[in-house]
Amino acid sequence: MDSVTTAFFLTTLAGLSTGLGSLIALLVPEIKFTRLSILLGFAAGAMIYISFVELLVEAVDAVGFFRANAAFFLGMIGMGLLDRIIWHVHLDTLPDGNAFPEIGDSRLRNNGLLTAAGIAMHNFPEGMAVLAASLSSPYLGVSVAVAIAIHNIPEGVAVSVPIYYASKDRKKAFAYSFLAGLTEPLGAVLGYFLLFRFLNPEFLSLVLAAVGGLMVFICFDELLPIAIRYGDEHLAFSGLLFGMAVVALSLYFLS
Repeated sequence: MDSVTTAFFLTTLAGLSTGLGSLIALLVPEIKFTRLSILLGFAAGAMIYISFVELLVEAVDAVGFFRANAAFFLGMIGMGLLDRIIWHVHLDTLPDGNAFPEIGDSRLRNNGLLTAAGIAMHNFPEGMAVLAASLSSPYLGVSVAVAIAIHNIPEGVAVSVPIYYASKDRKKAFAYSFLAGLTEPLGAVLGYFLLFRFLNPEFLSLVLAAVGGLMVFICFDELLPIAIRYGDEHLAFSGLLFGMAVVALSLYFLS
């Protein structure tokens, strides 16, 4: 497989994990986010470590300290603006477990649909992130894809649970979650056609620095608050430390 095919394959897998979250929510009775807390901490640790130790460092070496850090902070700012502009439900504000009414409620359905729309829009830049990382290095692409896939699982739960409780239709709840995840490979396709003609080593380094900023924003704005909200700070930190250690050991053995 060439690097572009690998990038699209990894992005698709990361996007489909939203559907996995939906399946967990619909098949496992009384699911609680507590069980996902350590995984979210792990994903945050992996993404933070990759962002600072790999993406930003490589960009600094390639284009210099100022330009690399400018791209890094622009990635954070861009994701922050997207987060503000696109209305969506933050997962750390959802009830613990399946604490939803047992009756059909149009407000629940609308909540699930709006969450799906917000997640779908957020998945576009995540798809571009996996694409850029994979084009730089297959290992880096796998690392970013796995971390984003873990982060997508509770998003699938957040979409499917309110839609299911409103409609009592498991297929519909899964379908909306699955479709929200598919925007991730669409983001990779869009990024490929928009950026490919500009893709020289210097531009790719700047994109990777911006991807690092994007991932750091996701970690501190979404993953860690959710992990602490539905677990506790010690459990989240254990996952964070483990995620960093796994990535560090992987880099050591690969080098």
